[in-house]
Amino acid sequence: MNTEKYDIVIIGGGPIGLACGIEAQKAGLSYAILEKGCLVNSLYNYPANMTFFSTSERLEIGDVPFVSNNAKPTRNEALEYYRRVAIHRKLNVRLFEEVSEVTKSDENYLVKTRKKNYEATHVVIASGFYDIPQKLGVKGEDLPKVTHYYKDPHFYAFQKVLVVGANNSAVDAALETWRKGADVTMVIRGEGVGERVKYWAKPDIENRIKEGSIKAYFNSEVEEITEGFVSIKTPEGIVKIENDWVISMTGYQPNLAFLKKVGINLSADEIMKPQYDENSMETNLPNIYLAGVICGGMNTHSLFIENSRVHAERIIEKIKSNFD
Repeated sequence: MNTEKYDIVIIGGGPIGLACGIEAQKAGLSYAILEKGCLVNSLYNYPANMTFFSTSERLEIGDVPFVSNNAKPTRNEALEYYRRVAIHRKLNVRLFEEVSEVTKSDENYLVKTRKKNYEATHVVIASGFYDIPQKLGVKGEDLPKVTHYYKDPHFYAFQKVLVVGANNSAVDAALETWRKGADVTMVIRGEGVGERVKYWAKPDIENRIKEGSIKAYFNSEVEEITEGFVSIKTPEGIVKIENDWVISMTGYQPNLAFLKKVGINLSADEIMKPQYDENSMETNLPNIYLAGVICGGMNTHSLFIENSRVHAERIIEKIKSNFD
């Protein structure tokens, strides 16, 4: 298998991975960006009608303006923007190349994918957190009727839909499928919808629940899923409802097992935050860096595109100092 050599290999072709590539390019360093799926794969898997909470200028990378039709850009606008950034910057992105392992090779690191090997002095891991859904852990969760990724509401028209979750993705799925004619029920573990729900969606979902258009069980959990029904554990006891589809929007988690396999230390608590230097983003492994939301471990709501773009600058500054 052929081995390509670079100064830097960047694992992850999302916005922050692309930002790292741009900074490497500016510094005159050779690099390759390896992405397991399509370009900005995480954003591609967002709901089709999703609107960002951030304004467009906060999503910009590489000094390329992001022009949106509205104050809050949509998923489709973001996909188009980052594709144009990749074209404009002529970024060296290798798509559909999932990294299987990173090992030490003399003074460098060997990064393996199914297609080929890459050797680099420095490795940046910017793999995001959208790959592994948080499972419910109940009987029937693996049935074909259950999905952890919601895309388009039309599919659920005139169907009995159960939405599990209380935050933005769950609220969007409930409202959009209901507006396409679905009979929607929500199961929410807490006393109400999440505090992080977008300010324009929160009163909408609360009013739909209040008027009874969307049924909601609070302080409740799914107990079992079958082909035709879902059993819900509520404060009043078990409720069994007819059901065609379950949309489980209970969140996602980064591939921390991969970090551990590479040799990056994780905190011993439930957050499992990776060890890295806040100034350089370098981990406990020399010349291996973290960028983006992966830095937060299981605390996936602490970092976003807008507040982790700076990671790319910190990393390349540190790498440049190594070459001086």
